[in-house]
Amino acid sequence: MAPNHENSTPVKEKERIRTGLSVPAIKQSIVDNLAYIQGRFTPIATKRDYYMALAYTVRDRMLDLWTRTAKTYFQKASRTVCYLSAEFLLGPHLGNNLNNLGIYENVRKAVEELGMNLDELMEQEEEPGLGNGGLGRLAACYLDSLATLEIPSIGYGIRYEFGIFDQEIRDGWQVEVTDKWLRYGNPWEIARPEVAFDVKLGGHTEGSMDAQGRYRVKWIPNQVVKSVAYDTPIIGYRTQTANFLRLWKAEAIESFDFHAFNVGDYYGAVHEKMSSENITKVLYPNDEPASGKLLRLQQQYLFVSSSLQDMIRIYRQREKDLSRFHEKYVVQLNDTHPAIGIAELMRLLVDEYDLEWEKAWEVTRKTFCYTNHTLMPEALEKWSLPLFASLLPRHLEIIYEINRRFLEEVRVRFPEDEGRMSRLSLIDENGERYVRMANLACVGSHSINGVAKLHTELLKKDVLRDFCELWPEKFNNKTNGVTPRRFMLLSNPQLAGLISKSIGESWIKNLDCLRELELYARDSAFRTEWQKVKRDNKIRLAMLISQRTGVSVDPDSLFDIQAKRIHEYKRQHLKILHVITLYNRLREDPEMELTPRTVIFGGKAAPGYYMAKLIIKLINSVAEVVNNDPLVNNRLKVVFLPDYNVKNAQRVFPAADLSEQISTAGKEASGTGNMKFAMNGALTIGTLDGANVEIREEVGPENFFLFGLTAEEVYQLKSQGYHSWEYIDSDADLREALQVIGSGIFSGGDPNLFRPLVDNLTYHDDFLLCADYRSYVDCQDRVARIYQDQDRWTRMAILNVARMGKFSSDRAILEYCMDIWNIDPVRIENNGE
Repeated sequence: MAPNHENSTPVKEKERIRTGLSVPAIKQSIVDNLAYIQGRFTPIATKRDYYMALAYTVRDRMLDLWTRTAKTYFQKASRTVCYLSAEFLLGPHLGNNLNNLGIYENVRKAVEELGMNLDELMEQEEEPGLGNGGLGRLAACYLDSLATLEIPSIGYGIRYEFGIFDQEIRDGWQVEVTDKWLRYGNPWEIARPEVAFDVKLGGHTEGSMDAQGRYRVKWIPNQVVKSVAYDTPIIGYRTQTANFLRLWKAEAIESFDFHAFNVGDYYGAVHEKMSSENITKVLYPNDEPASGKLLRLQQQYLFVSSSLQDMIRIYRQREKDLSRFHEKYVVQLNDTHPAIGIAELMRLLVDEYDLEWEKAWEVTRKTFCYTNHTLMPEALEKWSLPLFASLLPRHLEIIYEINRRFLEEVRVRFPEDEGRMSRLSLIDENGERYVRMANLACVGSHSINGVAKLHTELLKKDVLRDFCELWPEKFNNKTNGVTPRRFMLLSNPQLAGLISKSIGESWIKNLDCLRELELYARDSAFRTEWQKVKRDNKIRLAMLISQRTGVSVDPDSLFDIQAKRIHEYKRQHLKILHVITLYNRLREDPEMELTPRTVIFGGKAAPGYYMAKLIIKLINSVAEVVNNDPLVNNRLKVVFLPDYNVKNAQRVFPAADLSEQISTAGKEASGTGNMKFAMNGALTIGTLDGANVEIREEVGPENFFLFGLTAEEVYQLKSQGYHSWEYIDSDADLREALQVIGSGIFSGGDPNLFRPLVDNLTYHDDFLLCADYRSYVDCQDRVARIYQDQDRWTRMAILNVARMGKFSSDRAILEYCMDIWNIDPVRIENNGE
């Protein structure tokens, strides 16, 4: 059907085409943008052209909010949260922005009148892969909640040219493919070439006395890079507030050396441009070689320095005295990646703006807050002293001085406790010397928070125990949350519609309202509608699985899903051991009754993480055998859904019956996938790890499938001496599952392919799969029995959703505002249109 550009309805009088929300105004905007931005006309315009025209149409309406928001913040000199994160995993923009603006249906109608399909246009959007997983997705959820709650805020991060790799599966192995998310341009961002800062790297420092007799230090760099801002508006749900995410791109100060070119040095003519732009070229370079570690530190410093210089620039538009900087800004460090900001703000205040050290340190500590995201000491970021000194010589001097003063304070509190001094020091003196970034974050921040109750308690008892004993008042918990706008309203419109029809729409901005659904769990007609929504979602996912993998799955089977980053502590291999156990049972007794089950995996392994990639290979190898064995007779299917990202996750969460949250207790800081699955009506099977503990408390133990050791039991077992082979010897099912893997059945007769995995579990098993195996398999048998009673299962699912109010990112952000940031909402007035 040819697009129809004739207006069926005239634009309302006084409604501006660029910002109007009616169908005619939106339709005219799309037509105008197709012609005047895309430079296309109907016969040759592609779906991508129409998507771009639509995106610019939506962005116009967002910018109307943004300019009014910025003007209000400027006039009121509003206190502002600056959220610093090396990752922002935003997901596709279009659908979320349509919902937040309240124009989803009007846009659908406008697009249809133009002869196009909105769903097809939304498929044209490239997902910005600016994150690796939960850390970046949490940051994106928090931006959504900050705008929805009308909190003045700026997100600061890195504009990676190439994001997290696209994942393909070839012969069962993960293959990484470059993520070219910018290849067609990004209609949601606005380049700000006038907002650019010089960022120094390398070189040396020179000390001298100034005219007032004060010691001053000058940093003489051997490289200067220009950092340029790119802004993306972030709008709240049905508010007038539009905050923004500012990402930094590295550029050369001088892109082309004419002298080098004129003497025939063509490579040298562009060398500076290439060297500078490499800094923001790719998300998380391989940091095994020294060059990779150097690039990683360059990335972190560039975005942190640029962000702090930007805050000072904005601050000085109204106020020159930086001694009150902390009254204007509060800076949240999302893990240790931005922790260099503490030394950088000290450098800026002392070296560039002449504040005395004591005053600068007071401002710095009152400005920064630190969120810790890990319980594994080996994951706490640290940099070798030679590497750090070669890139940031002035910052190392500042860190030494911070450390000297800090350890004097520790010595007064804990005299003659050299062990404590060594553990607390910002410099690790054991063997090769390192700068400890988590220690710097703790010393330089006024607040330190964990991201789940259990996580925070374990931080205080173990990982950061010495800091907690020194400053117990700094520590607090802020359990993570996720935005229901993306992960319910957008991802699961059928369920959202059923909920809104039953209890109204207030839950979208106040998730505690879902409690009203508890009464409906007893309503058989409602349960029937609920079951239909779930089955429709499963059919959609089954179609996607068929398109992506060629595997046909039964939507009436139990959809058992584990979708998350592939890592040994997340224990995808425990799930595949369960699959192999079910397969062994079917081989031994083909006539046995088995609840039909489709086991779906999704997730990416770090490119250099061999064991994680071997787990992916094992999953696909087991799938190949199980899915093609006639004895199984379609009662058990295994699928690995490739390229798990936000867009694919939005299709996975609504279809899940069972959510696998099976990490070793005490290893997962919080998890947010557990929340997203539960919000969409999946029941959880899990350990008492991370936020699982609180989810179980909220939904009720009778609506949660619990198995496995507790964190305390894990600690005790390891301290006593854990021997996995003892569990293998005493459990015939576990022994047989490992023997089958080692026999070569899943590897074309090659007994060596999965030998590293089998040997690891047999002789090491750092994450206690063997200890938890029997409890897990028995719990899965209980899952299968209850799933056969669909009425009971549905009641449990409804109660899970009804009791998920605590896990909204809105709740988390309100707690940050009240307990840490000391900030209030700023209302943006409607312009009346």
